[in-house]
Amino acid sequence: MIGNTALALCASLAFASLAHAEERSRERVPVRVVVVTAFEIGNDAGDTPGEFQNWVENLPLPEVVPFPQGYHPLRYNPEKHVLGIVAGEGPARMASSVTALANDPRFDVTHAYWLLAGIAGINPNVGSVASAVWAPQVVDGDLGYEIDAREIPPDWTTGYVPFGRTSPFQPPTPPVATDSGANAFTLNAGLVEWAYQLSSGTVQLPDDANLQQLRARYTNFPAAQRPPAITKGAVLASGTFWIGALLNTWAENWVNYWTSGLSVFTTTAEEDAAYMQALTFLSQVQAADLKRVMVLRGASNYSVPPPGQTAAQLLAGEVDATGYSGFIESLSSTYLAGSAVVNELSGNWRRYRDNVPGAQP
Repeated sequence: MIGNTALALCASLAFASLAHAEERSRERVPVRVVVVTAFEIGNDAGDTPGEFQNWVENLPLPEVVPFPQGYHPLRYNPEKHVLGIVAGEGPARMASSVTALANDPRFDVTHAYWLLAGIAGINPNVGSVASAVWAPQVVDGDLGYEIDAREIPPDWTTGYVPFGRTSPFQPPTPPVATDSGANAFTLNAGLVEWAYQLSSGTVQLPDDANLQQLRARYTNFPAAQRPPAITKGAVLASGTFWIGALLNTWAENWVNYWTSGLSVFTTTAEEDAAYMQALTFLSQVQAADLKRVMVLRGASNYSVPPPGQTAAQLLAGEVDATGYSGFIESLSSTYLAGSAVVNELSGNWRRYRDNVPGAQP
């Protein structure tokens, strides 16, 4: 009798625990948009800003949520149902933090839109500093073979070689995704176009004397001399911070190669391929929806020095984020373009919960 009573009690407790767990799952915090950034400088508010601070102060994101399984505490707006995360700089931290958040049982991200909103270098052949760029494609700049430039054959333009090939840009282009990894990711074209049209049609990016002075130095780059603009273009993601004209040419060719000429290299950043890979895996178990994923980069600096300056001299002035020539302005551009989209999605949730904007009829 004692044994049966104990078993019955254990069973009762187990069922109660299961019921309580199911009740908790039904009470998960609803999330309409996840805003993903890579870094903050100091505090989340009230000091020198990083990628997160404008969102915290201006959207705003008032509630602090502990996130011990990730890099940095989360922030949440309970009225807009927007969740903000500082994932950490670099591919490893980004992928780990995004995966941890999507699997956090406290949050319901079933219908959430994901927006990576951060700073980047910009190709002066395409655009100008402090522009905001929506990415239709993300290309991984780390996957491949490399031979030091001092040892490459004289007829090679670069020492970077695609996996599965024996020379740079050797045709045909290999499959984008293999056992070696994924070299490119294509985002939902309809959503990207919708976000671009919405933000460019409603937001005027600010210009200032600092940006005008920077642009004036790029005398051989007509696109770099234009005022900041909201535009579209591929982002090249790599854990290595590269800089200079020769690597910029490589980046242009690398993006062209892996996208079959469909995208133009526009911005260079660190975390985007890791972000896309994490969300791709998460989508395979319905923990995320790839049709709802966006990437927005604000141009904090040029990837090529202006005439009269060497690549080493340009790098010397940009050894950390706060030294980037258009850093503060790029944070503002990213927030202005991104928040227009976030506020539209969160503010008209009945329209967008089950219907992704930009979808083809």
